[in-house]
Amino acid sequence: MPTEKNPGKPSTRRYTPAEREQAVRLVRQLRSELGTDQGTVARVAKQLGYGVESVRAWVNQADVDGGLKGGTSTEDAKRIKELEQEVKELRRANEILKKASAYFAQAELDRPPR
Repeated sequence: MPTEKNPGKPSTRRYTPAEREQAVRLVRQLRSELGTDQGTVARVAKQLGYGVESVRAWVNQADVDGGLKGGTSTEDAKRIKELEQEVKELRRANEILKKASAYFAQAELDRPPR
């Protein structure tokens, strides 16, 4: 079971990385023992008291991170998020610079000749 003071609903629980790794390890172990993927996630989730879809997502992400499946790895997703934030900041700075240059250009045109 999750090590929380107030476990709450399965959808509101927060699991530690160790709990996630344990669930993934158990699913992989059960799959190798049974020789099938069918029902292993649900079985492990029920045994541990975790949400089935949570465990399924962890296993899928672990497969992607391990190169067993195609998809966006955790590291790539983190890097994409950082780059998107940087682009957002640069676009904001660019808008500020455009407004400032327009303001100073207009001020230069409004200045009386010497």
